[in-house]
Amino acid sequence: MSELSELYQQVILDHNRNPQNFHRPAGANQTAEGYNPLCGDKITVYLRVHGETIQEIGFEGSGCAISKASGSLMTTIINGKTIKQTQSLSKKFQEMVTCDLNIPPPSDMGKLIVFAGVREFPMRVKCATLAWHTLNAALEGKKETVSTEKPEE
Repeated sequence: MSELSELYQQVILDHNRNPQNFHRPAGANQTAEGYNPLCGDKITVYLRVHGETIQEIGFEGSGCAISKASGSLMTTIINGKTIKQTQSLSKKFQEMVTCDLNIPPPSDMGKLIVFAGVREFPMRVKCATLAWHTLNAALEGKKETVSTEKPEE
């Protein structure tokens, strides 16, 4: 097992057992709900935004270890960032977990780099990205629940 794979597993387990920012912050003024019907993950992201800065972020919900760990690590990284920084990081995260396995992950992802390993498991990518999609919906003021699946037409 590679060093990154071992780190990935350890971080997932740690953040699943002891999720950070697993609460609704007082004074939250933006929120969104997300749902992954394939895995059953449900998450609500809460933001307290002032001007262009995310002053506090929290999340609540239930789901698999990857989903909960992704939400936990996301909140620790996003707290205090600007909306623009957050949107940029969200895009980079989603690109990292969906890119070709032969492309090395970006070196500037900090602790989020451990999620690069999820791209080896395509069914788990939606678990890892649910919190990020929900964060984006909260920033955009979307009221409908974000789903990892496209609605049937």
